[in-house]
Amino acid sequence: MTERTTTNDSNDAEKPAEHKGLSFALDFGPLLIFFLAYKFSGIIAGTAAFMIAIIIAVIVSKWKIGKVSPMLWISAVLIIGFGALTIYFNDPVFIQHKPTIIYAGFAAILIFGLLRGKAMLKYLLQAAFEGLDQEGWMKLSRNWALFFVAMAVANEIMVFTLSFDTWLTVKVWGMTVVSFVFAMANIPMLMRHGLAIEETADPSQEIPPQ
Repeated sequence: MTERTTTNDSNDAEKPAEHKGLSFALDFGPLLIFFLAYKFSGIIAGTAAFMIAIIIAVIVSKWKIGKVSPMLWISAVLIIGFGALTIYFNDPVFIQHKPTIIYAGFAAILIFGLLRGKAMLKYLLQAAFEGLDQEGWMKLSRNWALFFVAMAVANEIMVFTLSFDTWLTVKVWGMTVVSFVFAMANIPMLMRHGLAIEETADPSQEIPPQ
């Protein structure tokens, strides 16, 4: 009986580690597919590929991880909605504004929670960092709220000042790197608020779908 319990606990402990890479792939993969499809086939084919990829990401997340994160759900709805508008009007401006809506939406949710004394990021990430105390969650929510506001403003500036090719390149590579660096920069603060060292190995859990 003891051996069975120990084995089950061990398997449960291994599951998060197995899903770390998959979670990042599900978040970043559709954007990468959009980038490649656009480069080879144009905006319409790229947008269609983006929509199909995000649907597949949702299905795989449910199948392999057993759940779909709120961030992925929100991103999927917006990608499909703005992607449909892009294809219908044959105008890439709709898909370009999608990140702004995502960033502004997340910022609004986090700020609303902070005003009510709640760390909404804890619910969006589904308590990804088990050891983090309430103060840590509040600070993390505040930091990401400000970051999302900055990203929303930056995306709008890029939409109106850069060509689509340049915007997409910066979106795929630049903003993803910036998000990863920002997530890493929060780790010392998280550790001061109870996050165990072994739980800091996957900062990609904090990075929202792009």
